[in-house]
Amino acid sequence: MTRHFNFCAGPAALPTAVLERARDEMLDYHGRGLSVMEMSHRSPEYVAIAEKAEADLRELLAIPANYRVLFTQGGATQQFAAVPYNLLGEGGRPSFVDTGIWSRKAIKEARHLFGEVDIAASSEANGHTAVPRPEAIRLAEDAAYLHVTANETIGGLAFDYLPEAVRPDGREVPLVGDMSSTILSEPLDVSRFGVIYAGAQKNIGPAGLVVVIVRDDLLDLARSDMPTLFSYKELAAAGSMVNTPATYSWYLAGLVFEWLKDDIGGLSAMEAINARKAAKLYAAIDASELYANPITPANRSRMNVPFVLADERLDAPFLAEAEAAGLLNLKGHRSVGGMRASLYNAVPEAAVDALIDFMTDFEQRRG
Repeated sequence: MTRHFNFCAGPAALPTAVLERARDEMLDYHGRGLSVMEMSHRSPEYVAIAEKAEADLRELLAIPANYRVLFTQGGATQQFAAVPYNLLGEGGRPSFVDTGIWSRKAIKEARHLFGEVDIAASSEANGHTAVPRPEAIRLAEDAAYLHVTANETIGGLAFDYLPEAVRPDGREVPLVGDMSSTILSEPLDVSRFGVIYAGAQKNIGPAGLVVVIVRDDLLDLARSDMPTLFSYKELAAAGSMVNTPATYSWYLAGLVFEWLKDDIGGLSAMEAINARKAAKLYAAIDASELYANPITPANRSRMNVPFVLADERLDAPFLAEAEAAGLLNLKGHRSVGGMRASLYNAVPEAAVDALIDFMTDFEQRRG
């Protein structure tokens, strides 16, 4: 069996050790004579799987005791609606920092559902190549919360700081973070946030799951017209089992958490690996006359590295030759073109080395 190097932005690479363990447990989980995907989510065996996954995630992120961890469905996109439903029960407007395509999708959904929103700051003026600086973020007087997209997966733009969510009257409001493409890639101070949400299909596990981390005091701020399955309070009270959850994705996420703890050695170790991978690739791009990355260095994403070729006529042969070399899913998002290498946790350093070697060879032959 041949395993190629997968640079897909999502669904993304999973650790080989996790896939091998899932394979070994596929037909008979711990002598039970059935697969995890066949188990009742109410069974003692599955409840133990779910509880261990939550405990391991809490340990990895050092999640304080006054936060609930929810394993729900609908992906991060569903949270574009769930967040305002859960936080606008006492009125006010959602505030956003606009840093690109995914933050704009969140803005569009909130505006569609609830009307006027507040744009506290935007990187539109610089072409979304640099994150607005802290002093540029100005919340509206009626801001109910501040939403940030920690890492723009398509544009490769990442925050290099955590904003302060403070209104002009001095009142601090919840900071909400879409951390779909950065969660578990480095240590994180959860206590700085009111809500964190993350689609699973990048650093957590397979598609079909979303993790929400929400502070206890926010559970009573929901609108009364909210769909039940959106309710953080209902999900928390039911142990994320208001309905049948995405059981197999939750199980696989638990295996990823174990891998991060036991094989990698925690998030500080993972951060060091990710920093090294990204630094290598950006250095190769910066030293090249064929490849270029437009993002301000301080805001370059470690997870998603977009780059363009000086001659776009070379795009097609670059992609074809890369795939033939076992370097998969390097085509940039359809909205921006070019190339994109996603370097999530499960992408090994050897993959980055192989990509750099290919890019160097391609430039020598074609540049």
